[in-house]
Amino acid sequence: MTNKKSNLQIYLPIAFALTMIAGMQIGYKLYENLKLKLSPGEYQTTFAGNETINEVFNFIEAKYVDTIDNKKLREQVIKETLEELDPHSNYITSDELKNVNESLKGNFEGIGIEFFILKDTLYVSSVVEDGPSEKVGILSGDKIVQIEDSIITGGELKNKDVVSLLKGEKGSPVTIKVMRQSEAELLEFTIVRDKIPVHSLEASYMVDNEIGYIKLTRFSATTYHEFGSALQELVEKGVKKLILDLRQNPGGYLEAATQICDELIGGKKLLVYTEGRNYNRKNYFSKAYGLFEEGELIVLIDQDSASASEILAGAIQDLDRGLVIGRRSFGKGLVQEQHTLSDKSAIRLTVARYFTPSGRSIQKFYEKGNEKSYNAEINDRFENGELFNEDSLKMQDTTKYFTLANRVVYGGGGIVPDVFIPIDTTKFSSDYLQARSRVQGFVIEHFSRNLKRYKSLTDFESFKNSFDINASTIEEFYEFLNSVDFKFNRPKIEENIVDLKTTIKAHIARLIWRNKGYYSILEQTDDIFNSAVNELKNPQKMATLLNNTEDVNAQ
Repeated sequence: MTNKKSNLQIYLPIAFALTMIAGMQIGYKLYENLKLKLSPGEYQTTFAGNETINEVFNFIEAKYVDTIDNKKLREQVIKETLEELDPHSNYITSDELKNVNESLKGNFEGIGIEFFILKDTLYVSSVVEDGPSEKVGILSGDKIVQIEDSIITGGELKNKDVVSLLKGEKGSPVTIKVMRQSEAELLEFTIVRDKIPVHSLEASYMVDNEIGYIKLTRFSATTYHEFGSALQELVEKGVKKLILDLRQNPGGYLEAATQICDELIGGKKLLVYTEGRNYNRKNYFSKAYGLFEEGELIVLIDQDSASASEILAGAIQDLDRGLVIGRRSFGKGLVQEQHTLSDKSAIRLTVARYFTPSGRSIQKFYEKGNEKSYNAEINDRFENGELFNEDSLKMQDTTKYFTLANRVVYGGGGIVPDVFIPIDTTKFSSDYLQARSRVQGFVIEHFSRNLKRYKSLTDFESFKNSFDINASTIEEFYEFLNSVDFKFNRPKIEENIVDLKTTIKAHIARLIWRNKGYYSILEQTDDIFNSAVNELKNPQKMATLLNNTEDVNAQ
């Protein structure tokens, strides 16, 4: 264990932290339709001490030795005040608010591409299906060299600068020039911007004749509609067993989570309830009919599954509707309400807690005003060995709660899965983890150079079963690492050659068949996914787990 930990000491915690921080930007419930015990007018005028606060600000402005940036000072005070309350109350500037809300609304206005900057070159990594760019003929692998009058090759490209050039109001045109490997001259396209969906459903497909798979990355305003459409397609294809993948899903709208629960849980059952100091208890129940109430169900979670993901997984677990597989979830059981301020900035304030059907709160402990240690708790799980061995798990709350079938579960610190799957450390040595992070950049460049070859591939099943990442492609990858000045340990990378080939192949599949192709290839070396498939193919074992009234989650 010590050697494994030392190899991962630096890079794996950083990966967890980055995923969590990025995810927490959208992992909030914007809390509608709650019953205030105070009227809306009262909470604006009852806070004691306003005069003193104004007096301090006026004195600073009048007497301070240097010029004061009033806006900056005010924002800093608000930000630090909210941080003192809890880890999830926060301040959003007016500049940030639009971008933060887009992922929750489920759309933005632009040209409909995803891009990747590599060696000061802007590559199109993905084109939104039926979006404005696809309609005019933009392809994955194209290099954008000019946007209107701005030459964007060379120099120091930044994501925010590219976004500002490509985003714009619906109906407005933008002209770009692209370089394509198969063409001798630059190609010019005029694209009319439109509303672009921000999909929360990454992939949906049949694993075999009975098992379906759905991957959700957030819970936005459009998630339930996306999920319902995908589930209906799977039902029409004869799905009898379902894997719902919520790994690295930071949450979002509580309502979307309960609506999806309703499609999976029959009868009128309590799914979750919320309650706060100034908010009455609000219960969320399932209704009479859902698309998939009877088939076998497995929910996948990991340490980056938070908020609405935990609500859904907690309901499935507490009601013994299916199995939860993976690793302990993040532990966010606080609910935020967003309030827009007069200057178009906003605050997100924690107003309630949510509780699973058994009555447990899964919010992990936090020390007020110490957000850094709260976020670092994910790293603590790595340090104490929990990610490698379920026996290392120590729950923060040892109160016993009981599922519908009288199984024991615990609150505080996230949802503990029914089946624990450790991180496979053979895939994640520090050397390999760093090299693997360069695969996407390599594949985009490699794909662009071999565009004719890859665009001739049309049969995904043939690609999945027969296409091989050969030795010359691996050598090309090593040459790419050298070209970006990456110092690597080749023998360490070679220890993970199977996973490396799978990862390269999956990224190629994504450029041709989008996310469905990507996840369908990755599943071949995905331990948590394959454990779920094995459980579904062994119904007797699954039934035993779901009906086991022993302390299955006790540690």
